[in-house]
Amino acid sequence: MRTLWLSLLLSAALATASSQTLAGETRAAQILDRFEHANQWRDHVMIAAHRAGSMQAGKTLYAENSIAAVEGSIAIGAEIVEVDVRRSKDGAFVIMHDSWLDRTTNCKGEVAEYTLAELKKCRLVIEGTGAVTNEPVSTLREMLLTTKDRILINLDNKLEVTDLPGMIAVARDLGMADQVIVKENLWSGGRIDTAKAALAQAGGGFQFMPILADDAVHDAAFAGEVDKAFAPRAIELINWRNGAETLTANGGPLFSTRMRATAVRGDWHLWADTYAIVNKPGGFLAGGRGDELAVAASLPREAWGFWVDRGATIIQTDEPKAAIEWLAPNGYRIPYTDEARPAEAARTASIN
Repeated sequence: MRTLWLSLLLSAALATASSQTLAGETRAAQILDRFEHANQWRDHVMIAAHRAGSMQAGKTLYAENSIAAVEGSIAIGAEIVEVDVRRSKDGAFVIMHDSWLDRTTNCKGEVAEYTLAELKKCRLVIEGTGAVTNEPVSTLREMLLTTKDRILINLDNKLEVTDLPGMIAVARDLGMADQVIVKENLWSGGRIDTAKAALAQAGGGFQFMPILADDAVHDAAFAGEVDKAFAPRAIELINWRNGAETLTANGGPLFSTRMRATAVRGDWHLWADTYAIVNKPGGFLAGGRGDELAVAASLPREAWGFWVDRGATIIQTDEPKAAIEWLAPNGYRIPYTDEARPAEAARTASIN
């Protein structure tokens, strides 16, 4: 009996210690645990806010790639913010999607023609409204300091693969390399070798996420090769929609039963993209089942729900708030230690 009581007391103590440890972890550490252990968290869908998460309900609230947008994404509970990285004329890493400044700032011309000091005089603009904000163009370091210990950050490299080590070095200097996800498009053995060589120069301790698009990669076999080469914790899969054809019925060749099995064996997430691309058909990266269908057409189950049903456990979206508000009550989100349980499921129409 004494042994039984000691065993129970020890179990209770360990459970309490584990709970206290989890409660004491930073938000980023809790997110990282879910990112690094896909098989343990396949009943939870993580949300990545595209270009830091500037939109809500079809309206642009923040300048894209802005610190204000990052703060908004953190506030609504997103797990990852995606931002774009370029260089200034004097070699500084800065956060900017386009190669030019005209669309997203009150300055004109190419980013690479401005020094960092000159870029700091530019102010970000809220696209659609034209409102000029007080926020200047951010450096990579400033953006990383904003996200540190609060949310993971996905760096979309708008430069060369050989620039990745420099970006990771900035994060490592801040003690947060493990909170950074870098990615590159892979389509052949040669491209795998190129990425491996560049990443070897960066050292370890960061997250590398390959991107596979079904215009070049047609089945799960290549994902298996990628898994052997990099042991990634997530792979971004793209189902191209090049015209106005009907919505994809099966997710394309990459969102297959075999791909899901490959992901489980490798313990990595399937990452789907539902965000919009200007001047491209709706759902361009999602077989038509993108944010437009979820929000404008009020059919979230046919967009976000469709990809979850095909194994996606990370969704990158322009509508992080709406996505979370639909996923949570429908049983696709498990609260973090500082979050309340979700409300009841929302009722949505279906076109299936």
